[in-house]
Amino acid sequence: MPSRTSHAPGVRRPDVPVAVVTGGARGIGLAIAERFLAEGHRVALLDIDRKTLRATERRLRDPDRVLALVCDVSNQEQVKPAIRRVAKAFGRIDALVNNAGIAIFKPVHETKLAEWQRVLAVNLGGAFICTQACAPVMMKNGGAVVNIASISGLRASTLRVAYGTSKAALIHLTKQYAAELGTVGIRVNCVAPGPVDTAMAKLVHSVAIRQDYYDTIPLNRYGTPEEIAAAVFFLCSHEASYINGQTLAADGGFEALGVGLPTLRNQFNPMRERRKPK
Repeated sequence: MPSRTSHAPGVRRPDVPVAVVTGGARGIGLAIAERFLAEGHRVALLDIDRKTLRATERRLRDPDRVLALVCDVSNQEQVKPAIRRVAKAFGRIDALVNNAGIAIFKPVHETKLAEWQRVLAVNLGGAFICTQACAPVMMKNGGAVVNIASISGLRASTLRVAYGTSKAALIHLTKQYAAELGTVGIRVNCVAPGPVDTAMAKLVHSVAIRQDYYDTIPLNRYGTPEEIAAAVFFLCSHEASYINGQTLAADGGFEALGVGLPTLRNQFNPMRERRKPK
């Protein structure tokens, strides 16, 4: 069963919109939650990491607008009661951001079946389960779902047989949901981030890897969690009211570049000052 990390939110305010963010305890998910809060929303954070979620809830210090629930999004028996608690506490759900995800980076022949299944269960199954749970509540007022995929779902790369496949499938799941839920007033879209400068990326990306990304991405830098949050909020806002079933690559031009080799790019930009990774 999902568990609360602290007391319930204050008095219901039925006119104030509500966003549910999975994987909301840190990184991109937290940036998304903070953007919704800054825009006046109430926010429910779902995360499997109890310790980090509790610390995030304390840091946000907004018990009337923040509901934090420990939940494994790949487990339907945890998701259903968690969403019931959100609906009971806030009275509505206007936006769902399926951000929770995991990654295993191994060569194809070293990836175990259990690892493959776990990645797909969280990255793909989690979005399916959470959307299915939230949709009946969202139908009352209409709303928007945004799935967080990855540039790895748009272009193949090494060591990503499970992760890349799960994100490519998530992009198609977005279209499937958009086709059906659009008829009841729920738009479903997707954001596919490129490399983002999160704490995790700083730990796992060596200087050489960062330099490779700098050389490949036309904007010559990583994105920020706040930039991904801005794209997500746009897709959930009235400004995107006629956008449905689309994937927005927030990647600095990485996917658009195709086979743009750094050596060739440099020949056409000989005077460009190269920015080095920090």
